[in-house]
Amino acid sequence: MRTSVAIATFFCMWFITLFAVLPFFAQTQGEAGSVVPGTPESAPHKFNFFKVFWVNTIVAGIAFAAVYAIIANL
Repeated sequence: MRTSVAIATFFCMWFITLFAVLPFFAQTQGEAGSVVPGTPESAPHKFNFFKVFWVNTIVAGIAFAAVYAIIANL
């Protein structure tokens, strides 16, 4: 696999896995018990972008390694 294809594949997989990892760390305002007036209870309470970013990068790296191993051994 060429380097440019590998990088493009990793970034595509990163964005795909983002939608799978994003709800893992979500806590709604209703669950936290502190609903800000004018917002729904389902609105996020706190969002830790860096934690989601790093966990998503690790998950995407593992998924990419599996895909790369399959493609390399064909």
